[in-house]
Amino acid sequence: MPRKKLNLKKSVRLYEEAKRFIPGGVTGIRRPINFIPGEYPIFLKSGKGGRITDVDGNEYVDLLCAYGPIIIGHREKMIDDAVIRQMKEGFCFNLPQIYQNELCKIFSELIPCAEQTILVRTGSDATTGAIRIARGYTGKTKIIRSGYHGWHDWCVEVKGGILPKTYEDTIDIHYNDIDALEKVFGQYPDDIAAVIVTGVGHPLNEPVVEPTPGFFGRIRELTRKHGSVMILDEIRTGFRISLGGAQKRYGVTPDLATFGKAMANGYCISAISGKREVMNVVTEGKVFISSTFFHNSLEMVASIETIKFLKKNKVIDNIWKKGEKFLEELRKLTENYSDIITLSGIPPMPFFTFPRDDAGKYKERRVRFYTECIRAGVFMQPYHHSYICYRHTDKDLNQVLNAVSDALKIIREV
Repeated sequence: MPRKKLNLKKSVRLYEEAKRFIPGGVTGIRRPINFIPGEYPIFLKSGKGGRITDVDGNEYVDLLCAYGPIIIGHREKMIDDAVIRQMKEGFCFNLPQIYQNELCKIFSELIPCAEQTILVRTGSDATTGAIRIARGYTGKTKIIRSGYHGWHDWCVEVKGGILPKTYEDTIDIHYNDIDALEKVFGQYPDDIAAVIVTGVGHPLNEPVVEPTPGFFGRIRELTRKHGSVMILDEIRTGFRISLGGAQKRYGVTPDLATFGKAMANGYCISAISGKREVMNVVTEGKVFISSTFFHNSLEMVASIETIKFLKKNKVIDNIWKKGEKFLEELRKLTENYSDIITLSGIPPMPFFTFPRDDAGKYKERRVRFYTECIRAGVFMQPYHHSYICYRHTDKDLNQVLNAVSDALKIIREV
């Protein structure tokens, strides 16, 4: 039997107010249309550990984890206390503070490609900076892209307001498609500046997949042969699937890599790391990367404390172990529903998708499934994979399993 609809009155009231002052009330991927309108909250109030609470008092197991930054849990005291101490010393100055050196040294110790690192703010800052460095280093133009890499002109999927000339040299290929990769290098053998690829494949609203054994290796071979740069976008995988990132787990060392999300447990910081030879175009002033806020230290302190916590508490091992058990239980639940729902992903990043059918019922199944889950106090995103964090408890994950079990029975009737 379907669950009772949540009370979302305050969320709705705030949303109506927001639409007066903000385009659409909420911008980007957090817009209500990207969830189930009328069923999901629009405004949240607080979070603790692996749970969040909306402005109407409804509590949820948080499987979206702020789209990935929450690797440990919400309101992690050790990290927040360190940030508060730093606030008292100051954090926005004319010149860097010592935490820049400390954090970049940690990167060099953990990340295979990280001979040097530039700290920036967002994932899009990092990927766009890496593309600029690659073009500056090679003197070449074209970019082969596989995956989502942000909202900047060269890569954004919604083209409104963007001049075609800013993205005409970006060529998309599907993840794990070696034939397409080789074809593009065959077309432009002397003008590929870089191949940028995500650590795992996460196409929009499609199953999450690991790299096939030959995919990264072939990218590495072709970029070396043609004098191009290999960029591994680790915004989602960095400090989540291994302390050394996807490059460590899958045994490939790129020329450049980008990090963000999990590196600071929710604080706004990202990084471009890479080989000294490639990064030298910034040292020499050939490529310019700068911002007023790139050197703010609060986020650096948060990242240092986060990485210390990850190492001390074996957080990634914990997430993989917990995630493997969780995925196995989900597989058992979904094995008799494989015709209408697909479970994919890796233990830290599970995802449900709905295979298309001629009658178009997959859309209704998706709506009904995620409606039942949010009503059961489980916050997932219908078009984005989930995350497991360190503070998710057995109780939290059992609540998810029960919600999924009930939702599957309902969508079978669609």
